[in-house]
Amino acid sequence: MPSALLIFLAALATTDPTLAPLDVPPDVATAEANRVAAVSRASEATVAIFDSAGKGGGSGVIVSADGFALTNFHVVAGSGPALKCGLPDGVLYDAVLVGIDPVGDLALVQLLGRNDFPVAAIGDSDDVRVGDWAFAAGNPFLLADDFTPSVSYGMISGVRRYQYPAGTLLEYTDCLQTDAAINPGNSGGPLFNADGELIGINGRGSFEKRGRKNVGVGYAISVNQAMRFLSHLKSGRILDHASLGATVATEDDGVIVDDILDSSDAFRRGLRYGDEIVMLANREITTANALQNILGVFPPDWRVPVRFRRDGRTFDAVIRLASKHDPAELVALVQREAADPSRPPGDEPQPDDEDPSDPEPNKLPKLPDLRKLLDSKPKLPKAIAERYIERRGFANYWYNQQAQQRLWSAWQQFQGDDAAASPGYDWLVEGHVAAGGDFILRTGPLQSEIRLPQGVTGAIFRGDLTSQLSPPGSGGLLLAVHLWQRMLDEGLRTFGEVVYLGRLPCGDAEPAECLSCLYGGVEVRLFFDATTGAMISLECYSSDDADPCELHLSDFRETAGRMLPHRWTIRSGDREFATLEIDQFEMAVDGLRREAQ
Repeated sequence: MPSALLIFLAALATTDPTLAPLDVPPDVATAEANRVAAVSRASEATVAIFDSAGKGGGSGVIVSADGFALTNFHVVAGSGPALKCGLPDGVLYDAVLVGIDPVGDLALVQLLGRNDFPVAAIGDSDDVRVGDWAFAAGNPFLLADDFTPSVSYGMISGVRRYQYPAGTLLEYTDCLQTDAAINPGNSGGPLFNADGELIGINGRGSFEKRGRKNVGVGYAISVNQAMRFLSHLKSGRILDHASLGATVATEDDGVIVDDILDSSDAFRRGLRYGDEIVMLANREITTANALQNILGVFPPDWRVPVRFRRDGRTFDAVIRLASKHDPAELVALVQREAADPSRPPGDEPQPDDEDPSDPEPNKLPKLPDLRKLLDSKPKLPKAIAERYIERRGFANYWYNQQAQQRLWSAWQQFQGDDAAASPGYDWLVEGHVAAGGDFILRTGPLQSEIRLPQGVTGAIFRGDLTSQLSPPGSGGLLLAVHLWQRMLDEGLRTFGEVVYLGRLPCGDAEPAECLSCLYGGVEVRLFFDATTGAMISLECYSSDDADPCELHLSDFRETAGRMLPHRWTIRSGDREFATLEIDQFEMAVDGLRREAQ
């Protein structure tokens, strides 16, 4: 680079008295100093990752001061729940596996022993352009005994690249391509922009098969995708990625739907066989791969806008994305890969493979033997055992339990002093409908009814709950309120099956933290505001092929010793059913009738 040449000549001039001193332009010296400072800052958060015995090799990057670090799934998959992580301070820390994304090749671990770990500054990968300078940090070939990362500098060679799964679960979507050297051991490490901001997680590269040398083509998972999945990884689950609920083909007249599930939200929003998909998530769709490239950056249940065309007419809708795999199918596929481990997408050797022709091969981990992750029961160090619970469908259920309790405790604190007392099932709620007229809601443990301007309807909570969808068009408002009451009465431990999902879109608001609660064959999702702890929304799913009842809660006021919402907006599908403005609450708290206005 020109700046490097000038600095070299300047240094040469200072050592040779026959040469006149060379003045380095101030902007060149400043650029050099800024680059050195950016590399220094970024290196502090770069992690060298090993298995519990200190063997193998991979990299990661810390994204929060409490030690959560992102890496590749294929780096940790063969290591079990216990890991060792080294930082540039020379200390080797115990670490525990938190969550895995076997489809997107991401994993989350937590380093233990401090709550003030150095943290990478998070950039915006959507702002990255071809030609931008970038640098990769990590521990290639296990070169650094003191865990100081090696840094390779280069530029962004491509953006929004798509790497097809090719016989494996791993699918690289919307990724960054760089010519900064990504060598064996760099897997899972950070890719930074010139300012030292994290823009990607290095995942795969192209290598000469004999020498295992980088040939200038490396790929990084975009940081925006990684951060969108971060709360889901913190749930301790085995994650999936999104699907449209339809398949498409690239034809002469565009990207055409060639099959669609009639149980999918896309179908309910109007998408049909033969439609041309024009845009998804505000990005133009020109090929089938372009569609998959966008879908891959989202978790299931994310809501995205879609534009499609039929018979010359254009339609716009917002759809809730489905899962690529059934949960049981996903676990089975992961276990199948354990029996016959395969490479990450593509045919090239991967950064952590060994070259059998190398007379002195680097002792780096082979690709994942997932049986160690899912099926084995190793004797764990005490610090790890305290943070690990094995459960099917989870990488580490302990973290899911912690997230559940954190949300519930924050909600109880928001509720006030009477939060621990059950409000019971006998409620009388009165007020007016925003569109006009009054309403009266009477609830009980076995049945409820609501009087609206359009009439009176009721629901009975015995036997099959999935058929209780009153009032018509609401998706099951009375059932949603009943399950809300049950959660308030029973709490997390006895309501039924409860799972923390992570942050998901919540109506028109920003994504909120979500608990999924299953009772009587019905799923209810509770959404919590991360700042206040308030429960701001419920979604009640009576079946997989019907729109849920969405009950969005706002205007919280102290009522009968607790904070209760005085504005309920009910939606189902793509339309609003009603907005209820509450004038009066009556409820029985631990058997005592309380009334407030």
